[in-house]
Amino acid sequence: MKIAACRYEVGKPADFEAFAARQRALLEQAAAQGVRVAVLPEYLSLELAAIHGPQVYADLHASLQAIQQHRQAWLALFSGLARELGMYIVAGSFLLDIGAGRHRNRADLFAPDGGHQWQDKLQLTGFEKRTGVIVPGEALKVVDVAGVRAGISICYDSEFPLPVRAQYEAGARLLLVPSCTDTAAGATRVRVGCLARALENRFFVAQAVTAGDAPWSPALDTNTGDAAIYAPMDVGFPADGILASAGAGQEWAIAELDFARLEDTRLTAQVANDRDWPAQLAPAIVRARVEGFDALPGASG
Repeated sequence: MKIAACRYEVGKPADFEAFAARQRALLEQAAAQGVRVAVLPEYLSLELAAIHGPQVYADLHASLQAIQQHRQAWLALFSGLARELGMYIVAGSFLLDIGAGRHRNRADLFAPDGGHQWQDKLQLTGFEKRTGVIVPGEALKVVDVAGVRAGISICYDSEFPLPVRAQYEAGARLLLVPSCTDTAAGATRVRVGCLARALENRFFVAQAVTAGDAPWSPALDTNTGDAAIYAPMDVGFPADGILASAGAGQEWAIAELDFARLEDTRLTAQVANDRDWPAQLAPAIVRARVEGFDALPGASG
């Protein structure tokens, strides 16, 4: 399976048609290289706030309200592109109004046969909590993607091992991570999280990112990080765990993923974090004991 993770320079579309044209151009570029699964970044939907002028796009709450009118067009756009291009598409994330002034950060996944699935963000960042209107999701999912079971972990979620482990134990061998970070520290945290999840579960991880500056938006103002595709740091894979990376001036990190080879390498692994995972749950070590120092025999004060 060939997979692509986008390094997406945030734009300021004049209308939905301009937004749609850019998505088409990006995804056609990936499809032309044989990509079967494409991942776009978190908060992609907030680019649509630019359509509504400065009184809306400069205010996060007004932006969240305004983009809801584009929800059906959003679904139709990416569903149509998935069908037309024969690709699975993670369309970044859409801040979806679920009623009572609450929004969920939802990553939509579109299949070439017209199927649609989604994963809501489970862990909220400080920024999201401070909005007062974004709430965490309540379900953790995996889904079959081109014959491989995959999970979605939105940005901060990738920094938490247990939900991702639950996706692995449900059969996931691929983790799709739409992300958006505004500082170098944030970009490093998500990158380290992705690498750690690839290591401990022995599976592939694809991380898309936002890039560039968008001072007009209180959420997309500054963006850092590189898109990348990660593998376990072990026999048969790069020592740094990076299969592909897209930095400044690049739009896609693209890699060919060999899942049969991934499974075969479990037998020759230098370490087996995935198989050794249960050992850390042993009753004797699941909690640490606080103890004082013992005196050695024969030692004097």
